[in-house]
Amino acid sequence: MIRIVDYGVGNIQAFLTMFKRLGLEASRARAAHDLEGATRLVLPGVGAFDHAMTLLNQSGMRPRLEEMVMAQRVPVIGICVGMQMLAGGSDEGVLPGLNWVPGRVKAFATTPASQALPMPHMGWNDLRVRPGNKLFTDFEPEPRFYFLHSYYFDAQDKADVAATAEYGLDFDCIVSKGHIHGVQCHPEKSHHFGAQLLKNFAEL
Repeated sequence: MIRIVDYGVGNIQAFLTMFKRLGLEASRARAAHDLEGATRLVLPGVGAFDHAMTLLNQSGMRPRLEEMVMAQRVPVIGICVGMQMLAGGSDEGVLPGLNWVPGRVKAFATTPASQALPMPHMGWNDLRVRPGNKLFTDFEPEPRFYFLHSYYFDAQDKADVAATAEYGLDFDCIVSKGHIHGVQCHPEKSHHFGAQLLKNFAEL
């Protein structure tokens, strides 16, 4: 069973609809007891980093999520701000992140290569996928995904980077560290590319 963590931000219904179209059983989790029985976890997120972290911390689900992901090794995928929350922290705020994938979230606006570009980074962009990652099984070269963000994940260990995209600089847009995955793009808005990625995640 796929559980989508509903802590107050993120388009939960869009993911439920996409998983239903894929023929995959999924439900939302609003409390710790709703997480029981999960074989896959989806951590969505939109908006500001500190706001999302505050809501997750207040939800009562974080301790159980930590146990499931870090001790029981239940596969998880963070999406958009949900990916950024996997880092140790963000330049957008002051709160610590989950630190499940070591790294720091940085602003495009403070990066010389991209600071003159329109913000946010919005629209379709090609991904440069590193070979061998199972999230990209049955994908064509350089798949296109939809983005909407002003901050990007900078992985501490580049071996954790599964794909990059270019917006002034090559930035880490998908990370995979064992059973922990994060995608900066929006698979729920990325048509067949997004559907295939979520299907692959469910089948890992």
